Amino acid sequence: MRALVSGGAGFIGSHLVDELLKWNYEVVVLDNLEPRVHGSGRADHLPAGVRFVQGDVRDKSAWQEALEGVGIVFHQAAYQDYMPDYSKFFHTNVVGTALLYEVIREQKLKVQKIVAASSQSVYGEGQYECRAHGLVMPPARSQAQMERGDWDLKCPVCSAPVKVLELKEEYPNPFNPYALSKYSEELAALRLGRLFQIPTVALRYSITQGPRQSPYNSYSGICRIFTLRFLNSQPPVIYEDGRQLRDYVHVADVVQANLLVARDPRADFEAFNVGSGKGITVREYASLLARTLGSEILPLVPGKFRVGDNRHSVSSIEKLKALGWSPRKDLEHIMKDYVAWLEGSSLREQFYLRADREMEKAGVVCAAGPAT
Repeated sequence: MRALVSGGAGFIGSHLVDELLKWNYEVVVLDNLEPRVHGSGRADHLPAGVRFVQGDVRDKSAWQEALEGVGIVFHQAAYQDYMPDYSKFFHTNVVGTALLYEVIREQKLKVQKIVAASSQSVYGEGQYECRAHGLVMPPARSQAQMERGDWDLKCPVCSAPVKVLELKEEYPNPFNPYALSKYSEELAALRLGRLFQIPTVALRYSITQGPRQSPYNSYSGICRIFTLRFLNSQPPVIYEDGRQLRDYVHVADVVQANLLVARDPRADFEAFNVGSGKGITVREYASLLARTLGSEILPLVPGKFRVGDNRHSVSSIEKLKALGWSPRKDLEHIMKDYVAWLEGSSLREQFYLRADREMEKAGVVCAAGPAT
């Protein structure tokens, strides 16, 4: 079968391409080589034998060219960043996805399955338990709250402290522009798929990490940013108080999740979390990475915050586990694999300094008052 991987020159997409080739798929890649991801403008990770179409998912003709003879689509292409170019999120993530289905229908293409990449961000501030009011989904923390250094969520009904819960698929609650675009994308994919009888699955990735993460923007995660800071003898900078919980999943496990749902009809027209199911604070993450690198540098916690960040995100993975998937590589594997890849590459420049300056200039990173 011929498989199309949109965004196949990128981080997750390129690993998916490698695995599809092992399974003897004929692979086509559609990628625009976005400078904020690729920097060099080259498709460095693509192996020989892959048909490469350089084009944008917002361009109908690019889809028309890339979809020729394709039986399955792994739609990984997305625009993600912390910069405030909100319309680009929606044009790329939502309109680009709608164009995929439009071309398939117009040309009567025989696409048998679409697996669309979504995001844990669709949960917004997440799901909490209030002793008095049970399950609550607080709205995004206000700018005023964040500027006070008041980091934690409270019950939206009674303002009492709340207990964080694992994120379950039935409770999306997006707030920031990227999250809104990804939830809109998965709604478009699942519902257009059902309308046109094209089996479709949405995978909500937790923070995916591992070899080949882009060094050129700040969205690619703390493994890349913190590792480069440690290797350049600089302390990692932790936002808020560093006690926010996150879960991290190895890119190899994300690839296996894609392949599993692609082959299993029980997954059709459903959304699934793909994560570790385990929470770790950012402070704990920095400490574990320092030990992995043999560094004694302590992180800085200056009280800064990113506008639109959520407080805690740890996904339940029970729904996908019921289909036979489970993560096989833990956080220690993630760090060791990433460090080994980085040390074998030439990507040791301090790109994060430019990204930090750009975010502060755009008002994406702000300073709080004294923490409470």
